[in-house]
Amino acid sequence: MKRTILSIILIAFAATVSAQVVDQHGHVVDTTSIYGERADSLDAAVFTSNREGNYISRFKDVRTEVISAAGLCKMACCNLAESFENSASVTVGYSDAVTGARQIRLLGLSGVYTQMLDETRPVMRGLSAPFGLSYVPGQWLESIQIAKGSSSVINGVECMTGQINMEHRKPTDEKPLFLNAAVMSDTKMDFNIASSLQMGYKWSTVILGHVSGNIKSHDMNSDGFLDEPNMLQFNLSNRWLYQADNGVQVRFGVRAIQDNRKGGQIKSIVNPWETDILNRSLNGYLKVGVPLNEDNSQNIALIADYSYQDMDSFFGATKYIAGQHSAFTNLLYQNVINDSHRFTLGLNGTFDRYDEDFSRIVAAGTAAKQGITDLANAGVFGEYTFHAGEKFTAIAGLRGDWFYGQGFKVSPRATIKYMPVEEIVIRANGGRGLRYSTPLVDNIGVFSTGKLFTGSYNDHILEDAWTFGGNITYYMPFGASSNTYISFDYFRTQFAQQMVVDYEQQLNTIDFYALDGRKSFTDNYQIDFSVDPVERFNITATFRYTNAKIQLKGSEAPVEKPMTSRFKGVLNLQYATHLNKWIFDFTASLNGSCRVYDFMADDKDADGNLLYKNGRTPMYPLLYAQVTRRFKGWDVYIGAENLTNFRQKNVIQGAVRDENGYVNAYQPSFDASCVWGPLMGIKAHVGFRFTLWKKA
Repeated sequence: MKRTILSIILIAFAATVSAQVVDQHGHVVDTTSIYGERADSLDAAVFTSNREGNYISRFKDVRTEVISAAGLCKMACCNLAESFENSASVTVGYSDAVTGARQIRLLGLSGVYTQMLDETRPVMRGLSAPFGLSYVPGQWLESIQIAKGSSSVINGVECMTGQINMEHRKPTDEKPLFLNAAVMSDTKMDFNIASSLQMGYKWSTVILGHVSGNIKSHDMNSDGFLDEPNMLQFNLSNRWLYQADNGVQVRFGVRAIQDNRKGGQIKSIVNPWETDILNRSLNGYLKVGVPLNEDNSQNIALIADYSYQDMDSFFGATKYIAGQHSAFTNLLYQNVINDSHRFTLGLNGTFDRYDEDFSRIVAAGTAAKQGITDLANAGVFGEYTFHAGEKFTAIAGLRGDWFYGQGFKVSPRATIKYMPVEEIVIRANGGRGLRYSTPLVDNIGVFSTGKLFTGSYNDHILEDAWTFGGNITYYMPFGASSNTYISFDYFRTQFAQQMVVDYEQQLNTIDFYALDGRKSFTDNYQIDFSVDPVERFNITATFRYTNAKIQLKGSEAPVEKPMTSRFKGVLNLQYATHLNKWIFDFTASLNGSCRVYDFMADDKDADGNLLYKNGRTPMYPLLYAQVTRRFKGWDVYIGAENLTNFRQKNVIQGAVRDENGYVNAYQPSFDASCVWGPLMGIKAHVGFRFTLWKKA
């Protein structure tokens, strides 16, 4: 049956769509009006790679942090999850200690509240979210843009804390061949290939390939569980661009992924608790952009995307086998009236069909679900943009969405950018975001426990949040470049409705329930500073403070959200010699404490010392270093991460040993989801990058 479904999906690729057009000068115009600084030409790509690795864009209307191609080369960056180590805006951690699933936090909230975009197409939704960060190779990317807060209404209504947009290597890049290979000291290997080919003016394509895996996994903390699962991933993508003489552009592509990972207790243990996860997905898209007049001041675009995600997973005595069909369509009309006024009108919608077979038989009790669930919404939107030269920009957007089973909802959003003088940029934005919750998939770490599930774990409530905030950036007149700045921003997210996953209502129980009038909010403060004190030497420092609170069922007042770090500070130093022959990168981060769950408060180490004084984790540093030597067409690099060798202790909760000294994981107190720090110690890596440029 699955083979039949996958065959149908391959045929259905022709029905998928997305869009961009060119102006009268032949430059690409982003018809979504959010990420306008595209890099489809060789000149633009080179310009991006010569900038700082991480910087706040001076020209974006929304507060946007850019991780450039240079930033993606600062570390091993094997995948998207490892691309945020230089950023305090985004925090990346593990969902649990056994599956290798990674999760991000933006504005102090789980990554499910951040809209992930692949060149403006929503991705990593539902079943693809837990492991999606691992399925985007860092060397496939040209840049990453992190926009905070509620931005445009154009790409859908699911944006709550922000958007992370990924720009891939382009078909028009004049690089017929790019190769990258890296190997880690933990035996993980990573190989990437990219080939951009131009077949005349009209047709161009890029082929992207990736394979990664590890030969051997480790148990560095001797708790009987593999620190990372044994894994093997294959990833292939093919993107096309057609440019007609009349300005019409057609972009389409396909992608296939297979990822297998096995973890849990080591085989020598009697009756081991194991995980076995197989993810397979197919995706197709097609973008069509049509200019309606010669100067491209009016254009229409159709964006559509279809994907199928298949997840076969086993966690001890828990089975979760599911498939997800997802479709996204977006029809846009844009009219640039003049330099001061433009507007965009459109229709879009999403559809998700989940086919789930879930059963859980643990000592604490059972849980199950089997059947098909449809989630859908369709919306109409409009967005108006006013420019008063370069000094002032105002964007007002409004959406109206019909949600299947939930009725009609209105979502307003607004953005303001003001430059009173050339050196100061002030931004503010706010608005409403809505999304269907998928409680089990959104919180996949709950499967790596022996706890009883109670409440609404099979329900899909409509989560509702408002986010408001702003940013002020001051560009200072010193340093070896014109991009010395200090920036401060504040954002607050307030939930009107939320799915709460409560570990503290009752011992050895995870309770799922709706917020239903209780309070849940997050305040996020951040300060950024960047300077080039001398030529080719960049210093970037960032500090973020988060105040996240939630009112749990039965409590009279909000309490600090557990397992949410209060602060993070990052210092990055990069120095390059003449002609960039040698590049030296060093990153240090200080990660703040978080409140642990009540059942962790009395944990002790092997010497009997209390691990969590006052119920909080310790602060801990992380250090990264890398040296790159560049030759003609070649880069060779060597580096290491977690140089302090810091690791979380007692990462497996309730690990009671039997009379033979083996950990018995089949008990209600077992919990491998309480991860707040690194699972592995020092890891070294070595790799190379080879680029073959197209001859003139």
